[in-house]
Amino acid sequence: MKKIAPLTNTQVKQASSKDKEYNLSDGEGLALRIKPNGSKSWIFNYSRPYTKKRANLSFGLYPAVSLANARARRREARELLAKNIDPQAHKAEQEQVLRESIDNTFGVLAGKWLTLKRQQVKPETADKNYRALEKHILPSLKNTPIAVIKPKHIISILEPVRAKGNLETVKRLCRIINEIMRLAVAGGIIEVNYLADVTKMFPAPKRNHMPTIKPERLPELMQAINRANITRTTRCLIEWELHTMIRPKEAATVEWTHVDFDNAIWVIPADIMKMKVPHKVPLSPQAMQILELMRPISGNRTHVFPGHRNPNTHTNTQTANMAIKRMGFKGELVSHGLRSLASTTMNEQGFDPDVIESALAHVDKNEVRRAYNRAEYLERRRKLMEWWSNHIERASYGNLSVTGTKNLSVVT
Repeated sequence: MKKIAPLTNTQVKQASSKDKEYNLSDGEGLALRIKPNGSKSWIFNYSRPYTKKRANLSFGLYPAVSLANARARRREARELLAKNIDPQAHKAEQEQVLRESIDNTFGVLAGKWLTLKRQQVKPETADKNYRALEKHILPSLKNTPIAVIKPKHIISILEPVRAKGNLETVKRLCRIINEIMRLAVAGGIIEVNYLADVTKMFPAPKRNHMPTIKPERLPELMQAINRANITRTTRCLIEWELHTMIRPKEAATVEWTHVDFDNAIWVIPADIMKMKVPHKVPLSPQAMQILELMRPISGNRTHVFPGHRNPNTHTNTQTANMAIKRMGFKGELVSHGLRSLASTTMNEQGFDPDVIESALAHVDKNEVRRAYNRAEYLERRRKLMEWWSNHIERASYGNLSVTGTKNLSVVT
């Protein structure tokens, strides 16, 4: 086999054009191709793995790619060939990865995440989370290819947020970021989510329970409700939340069509519920009485509790909460805490905890047991709700709950 003398930098520099294109070989497949127009490019000629067909791979133009650089690229190509990897196919794959990394920035994936999230949760919830990204994350990472983002990037961005004590915000941002990264993994954009454990770099936020009062203070609450300078609608709303044990937003937005009057059941649609699961609430006679009290106030409108300023919509979801605060319970009780008051009371009375959890619309993670509970607990929950409503009325003795207090005795 004829031995080829390697090229020198001088030969490469002084190679001049001719009428026809020609090559100057450097050996081992590398050659400098000189075209009639004077351009010089590096060409690597090789046999493709398996098929053994000849192919040329361009290494770029001289002098942008020097002789030393061309030889380095030849070495890399021959190393790939030794592994039966076609260097031309490898180059195309790398270029595709680069193009995708440029196209798939964190900002682009965040936009795709928002579109999907708006279909999974309430749009306003998804938008709220995206605004947190816009405030804290996107200014730094919007144009960054998602493939190059590592934990150190996120930690440096979130550290100032942590320093301000906003641990809940840090936790929420870590969750959102991981959802975006998992979306990138699912789409084949990245193979590994290196941010999966980034939340462990920050202290966990302290869990603040909704302020509530002890069960023995229920008579005090009922007395405050009776004496409060509030509208009939607000008073009925507070007692509706208390009797049904339902979250403030779900209580305030109840519509007449959601109530099955024949069977005394309030059917809350999935899109209204926090956990996106429909929920049935057996209504006690006292809860049904509240609905009757609201009929003339609501008239023929859609919502049971019409808004004060705009009766054609529902009352504000914070109405009950603000009224309770003005009654003197600021820092001690919020409307959401009425659920905890009910739960604590019933647990102390020895009711089945699973039935109580079902009444509170807490979703059981066990799907089989959850399905069983929905079917089995409705009548047991009805008895539970009736006991609770009677207990509220007994605590209202002398205070006149809106549901009436005939033939009731004082709680012992």
